[in-house]
Order: sequence, then structure tokens, then C-alpha cells
Amino acid sequence: MKLKEGFITHETGGEHITVSAGGSRFNGLIRSNGTAGFIVECLKKNTTEEAIVEKMLAKYEAPREVIAADVAKVLANLREIGALDE
Repeated sequence: MKLKEGFITHETGGEHITVSAGGSRFNGLIRSNGTAGFIVECLKKNTTEEAIVEKMLAKYEAPREVIAADVAKVLANLREIGALDE
């Protein structure tokens, strides 16, 4: 899976922003914290949910269950707005 073309990301002041630049049913922007932003950045290249979890485990000190739940939640939100190519 990967972030669909037409979604642009930008990070500023510790806030991660994902914007729909057209070609999607979603018209708007998403403001994310650093953790969700990290997940979105992982989606710039074709990846899997498990690979994202592994990258997060290497970066953050948290139990696997917590990280896996966070990744699943962010991915579900992105799916809901049609931002993922799967």
C-alpha cells in the first residue's frame, strides 16, 4: 500500500499536514502529530502495515500492541478518505 498520488505532505513546526491536491473525493487537509506524520511519510513508498509497525518500533519506545493499534487507526482514517492505494 502507499499514499495515493494527489496527496501532498508537509511538515512544519512539529505538525504534519497532508493535503488533497485533487483527484480524490476528499477535499481538505489533515493535521497530524509527529507519530501519525511518521506513518504517512512511510506511505510515500510502497509498504505494508507490518513494515510500518517495525519502523515505528525502531523509532519509538512503546509496546508492539500500542504501536500496532496506532498504525491501524491512522491507516483506517486514511482509507476512509480514500488516501491509500492498496
